[in-house]
Amino acid sequence: MKLKDSPAAKIGASIAVATGLYGLSFGALSVASGLSFWQTMVLSLLLFSGGSQFAFIGVVAAGGTGVAAMGASALLGIRNGVYGMQLNTLLLPAGWRRFAAAHVTIDESTATATGQADPGEQQRGFWVAGVGTFVLWNLMTAAGAVLGDALGDPKQWGLDGAAVAAFLGLLWPRIKAFQPAAIALVCAVATLLAVPLVPPGVPILVAALVAGLIGWFRRGGTPDHAPGHVGDGMEPTLDPYGNDAVAHPLHAPSGTEHAESGIDHAVANTDRTVEIVEGEQP
Repeated sequence: MKLKDSPAAKIGASIAVATGLYGLSFGALSVASGLSFWQTMVLSLLLFSGGSQFAFIGVVAAGGTGVAAMGASALLGIRNGVYGMQLNTLLLPAGWRRFAAAHVTIDESTATATGQADPGEQQRGFWVAGVGTFVLWNLMTAAGAVLGDALGDPKQWGLDGAAVAAFLGLLWPRIKAFQPAAIALVCAVATLLAVPLVPPGVPILVAALVAGLIGWFRRGGTPDHAPGHVGDGMEPTLDPYGNDAVAHPLHAPSGTEHAESGIDHAVANTDRTVEIVEGEQP
């Protein structure tokens, strides 16, 4: 299939355009926080993780130390490592593509790839979304950094709330049940209480510690009908494969299921044969 005819590629391209444009606000905010043009571009090119980038410059802008900024950024970047393990199994990149895939493994490329049933579409969706977002994000980051001084105070354009909006956009779709909503609320309260007591950048670390402690003490506390975290609202939004076992062999029925299905068909055919034979008797 040609790339222009690929549904996954079209989805990836549209996501890349929408996300890439968002880089304009990062470039402007980064310069406004005190980073130079080249510092902004190096951060964007090497880190390339929107949430982590906004967290970094947010801490810097608030007067936090470099260690606090890196800590907040790293916490948000952990999810990309989890994505990488999933996509490594799904896409099986080899050679130099393995390193390139690791760099463009972000929310958008992961969502586009895992939302496809066909292995070829998974590949096309991942690379179009990942590379497309990387190119457009950094082009718009450069534009935002150049225009940062001309834009003046980011608050005049509403860009000061861009990072918060991004975090809420990532978090909100995942909160579908009482438990994750309660955890998010507790962490938000912990963050607000920590703000006047600790240096900038540390409140998010406090929230992460609180969430970790809750998760630790929740072990074994989920109900019998929902083992682990199943049913608490944190499972994937959709099953990218559905019931299509042919499209992805890893989701095909087990040998036992095949055997049971074969027996059922055999019994049905036998019954039908008996009915036909009995019906032909005079």
